[in-house]
Amino acid sequence: MEGLFLYTGSIIVVVLIMIIVIIHFVRKIKVKKVRNKAKDLEIDRNVVASTPVLLELSKVEPIIKNDKMEEKYNKWHERFIDIKEKKLTLIDDMLIDLDVFIDKRDYKNCRIRIAKIELEIYKAREAARHLLEEIKDITLSEEKYRSIVIKLKTKYRGLRREYEEHKSLYDDMQEAIELQLDNIERRFLDFEKVMEVNDYNEVVHIVKALDTMIEHMEIIVNEVPDVLLMARQIIPNRMKEIKNIYDDMVSHGYPLEYLNIEYNFEESNKNIESILEKVKVLNLEGCMFDLKVMLEYFDSLFIDFEKERLSRKVYEEVSRDFDRKINKTNKLVNDVYEQLDDIKSMYDLEEEDLSIIHEVNKVLVVINDDYRKLVARVNNGSAPYSMLNEELEGLSIRLDEMEDEFDKALKSLGNMYDDEVRAREQLEEIQTFLKQCKTKMRCYKLPVITDDYFVQLNEANEAIQEVVAELEKKPIVIKTLNTRVDTARDLVLKLYNTTNDMIKTARLVESSIVYGNRYRSYYEEVDRSLCDAEIQYFKGNYKKALDIAVKCISYVDEEFKSKLTTNNYGD
Repeated sequence: MEGLFLYTGSIIVVVLIMIIVIIHFVRKIKVKKVRNKAKDLEIDRNVVASTPVLLELSKVEPIIKNDKMEEKYNKWHERFIDIKEKKLTLIDDMLIDLDVFIDKRDYKNCRIRIAKIELEIYKAREAARHLLEEIKDITLSEEKYRSIVIKLKTKYRGLRREYEEHKSLYDDMQEAIELQLDNIERRFLDFEKVMEVNDYNEVVHIVKALDTMIEHMEIIVNEVPDVLLMARQIIPNRMKEIKNIYDDMVSHGYPLEYLNIEYNFEESNKNIESILEKVKVLNLEGCMFDLKVMLEYFDSLFIDFEKERLSRKVYEEVSRDFDRKINKTNKLVNDVYEQLDDIKSMYDLEEEDLSIIHEVNKVLVVINDDYRKLVARVNNGSAPYSMLNEELEGLSIRLDEMEDEFDKALKSLGNMYDDEVRAREQLEEIQTFLKQCKTKMRCYKLPVITDDYFVQLNEANEAIQEVVAELEKKPIVIKTLNTRVDTARDLVLKLYNTTNDMIKTARLVESSIVYGNRYRSYYEEVDRSLCDAEIQYFKGNYKKALDIAVKCISYVDEEFKSKLTTNNYGD
């Protein structure tokens, strides 16, 4: 137990020692960190103090040649003293206080003091920077502005040379341009005078004025020849050319009033005069843009003229085709309309067919009226051909749609007529089949004709009579007629097939009995069966008779059935 207590106590002592060592190292690291921050702040303070304000102020002293400059110098010096003796002194005191709190290990107040010192250093640094920039703006002004003016002089000489080489292009604008060039030269002289007395406030205004004047002169030198050329030659010549084309086309019947050319010419001339007045005072703002817009407008007129020429050719071709087409349609619709009463008396027309014809006629009346108005506008010259083409195209589409509807109605009427013709043709075919059936029955005299056959014959005759009666009705109901024809055809074909089957079966019975007679004297059973077949034959039971005969003969001649089929004894 004593050993355990000793072991536990040793561990506790070691842990305590380790905790004390850790706390010591943590405090040491924290103190080191705070002292390093204090050193950084001191370095920042020294950087502010080393700002070369005095050096720049010493450069200002030799160029003080007027009261304004001296006043500025004094203010700058006062601001420098304020930064050095007040702001930097305050920062020094705050750094000393920070060292005291570091020694006391008062880290909370250390953090507060560090934040305040950083704020004061920032204020001092910004004040020193602004002051240095203001001073440098003066100390570097001569070099800066002379560099700018040298570039402006180079640009000016280039403009002057450009003007002198193409002086003839400026016409009556030469005096105003030369006056402006002289003004620029005087401003260069003013710059030299102001620089001699170091009046940098005035230098700024002169340099800005020079830059603006040369920039404006660059626009004038570059654009005035083009403006004068467009305003005095290109556009007037273009207007003259357009006027000649316009007069020629109007004399040949082209309706061009919609272009308002005369009014636009008048407005264009006013605009050109206004532009020339602005050019005289060297105001080119918007001049080139306005002239380009006018030129684009005049160029578009050539396109309009060509469009009208082409539209007229197209109109003349399309109108001839349309005229023939509408006349043909009018004649066709009128013919159908005139015969409509006769057609109604012949066929039982549906209300839908009649309404289509009436609607088609109404639409055609409207199209004819619109076409007459269009032709009248052509004769009056009150609409351009491009517009007329669009309207004529619309009329063509409407006419095509109307013809489609009319074709549906005609197709319906045509189908009725075709159905009637087809019904009459089928009636003749049906009657021919019926005659063939009767002829065959008369030619091949059967011993007995069954009642079923006469029932089919009567049904076929009655169906044919119903078709004849339906064709004699006025108006004809086509649906009923087609039904009657289909019924009659089916019944006659049924009778025709029955006739052929009955005659063929009877002939096969006869052939079988004749063939089997050779076995009667040898086979009593064959003789007896053939007698039964004869009895059935004379009763009219031809199929039963054939079955008995074939069965009994096959008893003695196994190949008889195939022989009967192959040799076709019934034909």
